[in-house]
Amino acid sequence: MSALHPAASEYGLPFFDLAERKPDPVAIDRVLGDYALKHQILPVDEEGGVLVCAIGTIDSLSAVDDLGILLGMPVTPVLADPQLIRDRIEERFLEDILSQIPSDDGTVTEIDDSTDLADLQKMAGETAVVQMVNLLFAQAVRDGASDIHIEPYERDVKVRYRIDGLLREMMRPPKRMHAALVSRLKILGEMNIAERRLPQDGRIKLTIAGRSVDVRVSIVPTVFGERAVMRILDKGTAMLGLEELGMFPDTLERFRRVISIPYGIVLVTGPTGSGKSTTLYASLQEIWSPTTNILTIEDPVEYQVSGIGQVQVRPQIGLTFANGLRSFLRQDPDIIMVGEIRDHETAEIAIHAALTGHLVFSTLHTNDSAGAITRLLDMGVEPFLAASSIVGVVAQRLLRRNCPFCSQPAEYDADALRAVGITPEEAATANFREGKGCDKCGGSGYKGRQGIYELLVIDDHIRHMTVERESAGAIKQYGIESCHLRTLIGDGKLNVLNGKTTPHEVLRVCQREEI
Repeated sequence: MSALHPAASEYGLPFFDLAERKPDPVAIDRVLGDYALKHQILPVDEEGGVLVCAIGTIDSLSAVDDLGILLGMPVTPVLADPQLIRDRIEERFLEDILSQIPSDDGTVTEIDDSTDLADLQKMAGETAVVQMVNLLFAQAVRDGASDIHIEPYERDVKVRYRIDGLLREMMRPPKRMHAALVSRLKILGEMNIAERRLPQDGRIKLTIAGRSVDVRVSIVPTVFGERAVMRILDKGTAMLGLEELGMFPDTLERFRRVISIPYGIVLVTGPTGSGKSTTLYASLQEIWSPTTNILTIEDPVEYQVSGIGQVQVRPQIGLTFANGLRSFLRQDPDIIMVGEIRDHETAEIAIHAALTGHLVFSTLHTNDSAGAITRLLDMGVEPFLAASSIVGVVAQRLLRRNCPFCSQPAEYDADALRAVGITPEEAATANFREGKGCDKCGGSGYKGRQGIYELLVIDDHIRHMTVERESAGAIKQYGIESCHLRTLIGDGKLNVLNGKTTPHEVLRVCQREEI
């Protein structure tokens, strides 16, 4: 046992530092998971037939005495950090708690249209169900997950987390719990608990370990029950500065010049989940000042930013991107952010705003930067309007970074290096690294993500090509030859050479350029 902690000395108890020492697995197995969770007691050691249990507060002493009676052996308490006790209990006992959830007869509880509403509410309020939902969210935030999937199948239920962009199966709760879990989520998200035939959406506000977290909940009916997906919007992780996004210094310098232009359209493109919103928020923070009026219209408003007016679209009452944007022009804005240009009407108004002296930020779903220009033309925007309003386009993807705890020097085969454009000469002086997998990264070899970027700055020749309706391929080729355009795979290549990621990861998120 370590020296007395200030709080421990007050009660005359030794202090057990859970940050430095791991509990003995044999000691932990002495206590049931639900008992440990309920009383926040964690067995940490067994010495000469005496069980040593860590408690977070002096209030748990009576539970320690009861545990001694239950086990028929002496139990001695030590004091430990309550948060670390909670974390260790959740890590160790989650599966136990789920597997020991009581069922009346061990069979699957059938939920159909005749199931009484009161029964659903009672099931959703069961202590075990409430505990499990709380643990799901706590573990997801701790693991840095962006989404939680609860997926029912014929005989079982899977819970998967999306961590660093890839889904990872975390547990399989009992099938009999599924209806109660979904009902609990509906109650938290203020949805209709009795409606099980139609898709529903809701929102949950949580505080986990002192952090404010918003959760968007989507529930859809499938043949084996309702499927729930929760998108976790952790406000603490969103607000990155431009320097933290992963842009190389030359790209960052050019991008800063683009967003400092007083009017025009700046487009950020990429698939869903490629970090477009984070780039836009970082850009808005960069150019915000007490003398500017910044307005955003989003679907949904993912993160609240102080000093910026944010509007949530509500199509059901007629507040669309186009209508909101039209109203913005009467709000004396300097800078406008439109969550996404989805149709011709929104594109036309955004271009009108840019041409009348506003800086407009928005997103499009295209594969590369040059494709954004042709996509606007495909939407019906007049080429001369697009040419005169667009000032820059950023295409981006998110790459998983090598785990800093287990990455080590690596060698790659010639085919993988050739695919990302690395020559034998470059390979000879490169700092290739690869994670071998450890506890910190869940065995994946990767931990955390960063962006890779393709920045196309619009010049007079590209404007002329736009008016002439030239192809995206021709615009991209000109950008590479004359505008310092580094492609996505070229940006990824630099990250491989620097040891930040692997060729396989670059190829996972980028199209091969020779295809």
